[in-house]
Amino acid sequence: MSTPRRALGLWSATALVVGNMIGSGVFLLPASLAPYGQASLYGWALSASGALLLAGVFAYLSRRHPVAGGPYAYARIAFGDLTGFIMAWSYWISVWCAVAAIAVAFAGSAAAIFPALATPAREAACALIVLWLGTAFNIAGVRTAGIAQLVITVLKLLPLFVVIAVGASRLDAQSFTPFNPSGQGWLSVTTVTAALALWALQGMECATIPAEHVADAGKTIPRATLLGVALAAAVTIAACTVVLGLVPLDKLAMSTAPFADAASRLWGQGAGTAMAVAMAVSCLGALNGWVLVQGQVPYAAARDGLFPEYFARVDANGTPRIGLIIGSVLATLLVVANFTGSLVAVFTASILLATAAALLPYAFSAAAMLKLETGAPIVSSWRLAVAALACVYSIWALVGTGAEALIWGAGLLLAGLPFYLLRRTRHVARAVGDA
Repeated sequence: MSTPRRALGLWSATALVVGNMIGSGVFLLPASLAPYGQASLYGWALSASGALLLAGVFAYLSRRHPVAGGPYAYARIAFGDLTGFIMAWSYWISVWCAVAAIAVAFAGSAAAIFPALATPAREAACALIVLWLGTAFNIAGVRTAGIAQLVITVLKLLPLFVVIAVGASRLDAQSFTPFNPSGQGWLSVTTVTAALALWALQGMECATIPAEHVADAGKTIPRATLLGVALAAAVTIAACTVVLGLVPLDKLAMSTAPFADAASRLWGQGAGTAMAVAMAVSCLGALNGWVLVQGQVPYAAARDGLFPEYFARVDANGTPRIGLIIGSVLATLLVVANFTGSLVAVFTASILLATAAALLPYAFSAAAMLKLETGAPIVSSWRLAVAALACVYSIWALVGTGAEALIWGAGLLLAGLPFYLLRRTRHVARAVGDA
């Protein structure tokens, strides 16, 4: 087996975090938050705090255990193979569900730019083309994918910075009153808006996944994680808040392209079209990053003997092609399913399932930090506090994804157990034969 090249430096790893966090969610979120107005800042405060707590967990664990696999690997180290397999399977589900959802979002953005694409068959074809384009970038090697991610991340941040800088001076005062148009209590508003904001803040763990491809992983991954989460959270919160202050809330709640509408109000229709292009670029960047992760998770699990051996095979570039392709095939099936029924309904279901499937490994990563830190020669009380709060936040957010996502997630987890049992049976039989 060839040894993977250390293809990702600090900026490429940071771009992986920022690029995966700032995807389709940030551009669509203002419409979802519009019914709550500026009271959505309550939810942002909670979700951003939770994201930073989890970033602290991943920074600590990646420094202490700079191994490939991220959340899955930490759970396995702390709790054993079975827990590790469940976390790897759950996280892998989350990744290819996210890939499918982002591909569909890209197709929607493309249709907004080119109305001729706005038919189910053409949107499906567009989603599948971009999905496999991202797969091709990653098959070319982690270095190629890392460079593409860095360039696309810069391109997607520029229009957000422009909207924040210009829009902040042209806010509509009426959009700030009433502060809480929903009329709900602050606790209810915080819970709802925090759950909505969560999709836009997922991805803080992404630099930990391809650890074997990161230069000086023990130092680079923690820095990239904390820097990426801080930058992505600040830009996302500022941009969404500005859009809420630019577009009347009643119009914003019905918008399918909030940032494009905001750009149109600032600079005209041409700017709105340009922002729609930026939305498409953002989806492309997020898709590229998540496809990279899609191959690395089963690769790490296979190397540890929990997934089938073929997932651990790499080519001359150190790329786990089989995992990439199988994940993209599963994402393709989900994309096709999106276009055989209600696009919005299945898209929303994909997001909730992806979120729920990611939160379980998040919670176990925080629990792993609690266990590992408690067993350390010198116990740090602030690290224990960070891990405990991150664990509580993850469990709360997991429950908040709703019963349907939890039931589907549980069903998919149970579907994976036969693969684990078969793998372990073969392992035991091989060990007995060798004896």
